[in-house]
Amino acid sequence: MIGLTQSIARQIIERVGSSGSPPEWGFQFFTAGLDSYLEILEEDYLKTFIKEGGASFKMLVGAYGGGKTHFLYNIRELAWKNGYIVSYCSLSPEESPFYRMEKVYKAIVENLMYPLTPEELFSGRQKGIEAFLKVLCQDARKRFDRETTDNETLLERLTDYAADFVGEIESVNFTRAIREAFIALTKGNDSDFEDLIQWIKVNGYDRHVHRRFGILQPIDKGQAFSAIRSLIQWIRNLRYNGLVILFDEAEQVPSLTSKQRELMLNNIRELIDECGHAAFKNIMIFYAIPTEAFFEGKSGVYEALRQRISTVFDFYNPTGVKINLERLGQEPEALLKEIGEKLLVIYETAFKASLPRERCEDAIARIAHAAYEQRFGDIGYKRLFVQGLIKGLHFLRHEPSAQITETWAFDMVEA
Repeated sequence: MIGLTQSIARQIIERVGSSGSPPEWGFQFFTAGLDSYLEILEEDYLKTFIKEGGASFKMLVGAYGGGKTHFLYNIRELAWKNGYIVSYCSLSPEESPFYRMEKVYKAIVENLMYPLTPEELFSGRQKGIEAFLKVLCQDARKRFDRETTDNETLLERLTDYAADFVGEIESVNFTRAIREAFIALTKGNDSDFEDLIQWIKVNGYDRHVHRRFGILQPIDKGQAFSAIRSLIQWIRNLRYNGLVILFDEAEQVPSLTSKQRELMLNNIRELIDECGHAAFKNIMIFYAIPTEAFFEGKSGVYEALRQRISTVFDFYNPTGVKINLERLGQEPEALLKEIGEKLLVIYETAFKASLPRERCEDAIARIAHAAYEQRFGDIGYKRLFVQGLIKGLHFLRHEPSAQITETWAFDMVEA
């Protein structure tokens, strides 16, 4: 496992053993069963179709603890490798409900990420459009600094660059905000930069403050789709191949009013339809949900959405919309064993331990069976497995002669 240090291994084990969720970085070391799907998505979409101006929407279906976040993290890495900006949005019913598209846009810009190192990912500081603009400014300043001899000429070059990268953007307000925010950074004007970021991140519109930059209205529900299109156009102007958005419904959606549910379904339908429009290009969207019942309803909006997400993505039909994590083509317990064998290596690296191999393999097989037996419970069996396995490995490290039985394995995965 190239690049696996004791520190990274320890962080992986802590994260997986406690919450059952993958870490921001290091999930690659125990990824299993996804290669065929990831290869199709990279070859048929990221390397070609999206890069060449296409747009696509995929719906990822998997139970809570079923591996959705792990899958999305893999997509994020592939997108970075292929020259995309990524926004991973863990949707919250309070902060980013899908029935309010201006809040969804806000989540997208707050989670924008250019390719990050493991250290930057773990720090959490290099996320969002604010950090992106600062890095963009630093890189441009370094590049032009080599070509100029005085500060005045440097500022002129940076200002011209800002004018160039906002060409042909749909929203005039977005154009002005991005351009002026970049110029404020070049001049070291923190106050103006903060005022402009406030507007860009939908944290408030002050007529007296923002009109002096030519920004005439806030980003509201009527402007949300235009703002998203403008964001994509700006990223394309920066010579990236496009934008990949990863929506992850991380929490149970509380009871919605009939109006809120209809708005949510209609916004998702409209987002899918946008992927077929000429102005919406160089973008790929993944929307992860726990179950298709997530979108149940009786209105015409529900039926319209259901028809759009009915096709299934697989090796023979990569244009299908739904990616079902329970149908990856590998026998479930065999998949869990493969994950378990990789986690064993990570565990031994984390604690500089050498556990008895045969006993560990027996434990992995029994815990895999015990976890899969609980596949109809509220918690995904994959999460039960990784949590139970780490618990079991801790036990075996301290009690290497412990008896590995079916009862012991069920105790390890007890929810």
